[in-house]
Amino acid sequence: MSATAPATTRRIGLGVRPRLRRRELGLLAIVALALLLGRASLASTLAGRLTVGELRLLGLYLAVVFVVHVAFVLAGRRMDQVLLPTVALLGGLSLLVMERLPQDLVVQRFFGRELGLAQLQLGWLLLSLLLLGVLAIIVRSDNWLRLYKYTWAAAGIALLAAVFVFGRDVNGALLDLCVGPLCGQPSELVKVILVIFLAGYLTDNRELLARSSTRIGPFRLPPVPYLVPMLGMLGLTLAVVTFQHDLGSALLYFLVFLVLLYIATARASYVALGLLLFLAGSAVLYELYPVVRLRIDIWLNPWADPQGAGYQTLRALYALGSGGILGTGLGAGLPSVGATPAIPVIESDFVFAALAEELGLLGALAILGCYLVIAERGLRIAATAQDDFRALLAAGLTLVVVVQAAIIVGGNIKLVPLTGITLPFVSYGGSSLAANALVVGLLLALSDRGVEPPPPRPPRRFARPVGGSS
Repeated sequence: MSATAPATTRRIGLGVRPRLRRRELGLLAIVALALLLGRASLASTLAGRLTVGELRLLGLYLAVVFVVHVAFVLAGRRMDQVLLPTVALLGGLSLLVMERLPQDLVVQRFFGRELGLAQLQLGWLLLSLLLLGVLAIIVRSDNWLRLYKYTWAAAGIALLAAVFVFGRDVNGALLDLCVGPLCGQPSELVKVILVIFLAGYLTDNRELLARSSTRIGPFRLPPVPYLVPMLGMLGLTLAVVTFQHDLGSALLYFLVFLVLLYIATARASYVALGLLLFLAGSAVLYELYPVVRLRIDIWLNPWADPQGAGYQTLRALYALGSGGILGTGLGAGLPSVGATPAIPVIESDFVFAALAEELGLLGALAILGCYLVIAERGLRIAATAQDDFRALLAAGLTLVVVVQAAIIVGGNIKLVPLTGITLPFVSYGGSSLAANALVVGLLLALSDRGVEPPPPRPPRRFARPVGGSS
């Protein structure tokens, strides 16, 4: 008599054993319930009566989320079970707020059909979820990242350089590359490429970079020849994005580089020297670039020009203040002037302020909590990685999401100057969603512990012959 394998480990063709992901499924059920309640609240506020409203967009979004979950189950891999629900919640909140905003804020035509803000965001969310799922399942080796780090670095610089020739100006900065009706920001992809390069280079030269052979004042530095390739890549990247006036990306790249360097070498002097260089560079940029001077002046005193340069920041602060502890409720905030939102570029730069007004302080803290969850899971993946490259890669990818969220949230609440980068998984934008989905997909692949081994067979029982003796 042979034992039958449980459903969680039964093979389905080619040796793949499905494996139930109960924790992920339970969290996704909570996420779905929360988003459905949020949609009902939004629809009831807008309609003035109790109703669930139109569920087509949210229903399609949740369906694809659960399709990705089922694909993970069928793949049988033992990956992290918290990242997907966290991303699904952030993406669902993004869809709700995009449905709330005026649909003509962003309008594009595809194949003769005109799509508004919420429909476009749904399309990008679905593509991002599929990208996340495919990467998490098919990426089994990191050699294609580790061995070609210089090739990836060259491709990243080429992408940024292409913006100078073919780029589109967005609010005074060269940011977008367009192919037909599709436009994206190469800087979103370059942040991932930069992490791959730094993880590979720091892994190969970790011991040498941790040594001290060169002294500059109170700082001891490693052998200069080993610093040049890394600093050259970072410097060239920062120079390109600075000349494009993409200061948010420049700040993100620099902070991720600094933290990764500290993780790899455990040298606090590098952080101190980096911060001094940052302050010196900021002073130079303040004198050279009017856009830098304007943003810092707005940060220091937006009330100096409340109807002009400071208008956006002041309206965001007003929205944050009017939300209070519990918020005005979905659909009851966002004061408008006519049909125009009172906060300019609310769908991308100030989406956190919009959500904080309607969800209140508690809702804003819940959103920040989601990014803390991503930080905890990503650093856990880094801590349990099999080698230095995977550890640095996981840590760098986590920093890309968390530091970017910290920068834009800090700009919304006036802790730091506004940089104009997006809030991961929440702000409108296809390139941002795709790049961050790429990050989480790679994190899930790095968290994989392989296919679960088959259960041991129970010892075979032999029947005792009839009439026999023991």
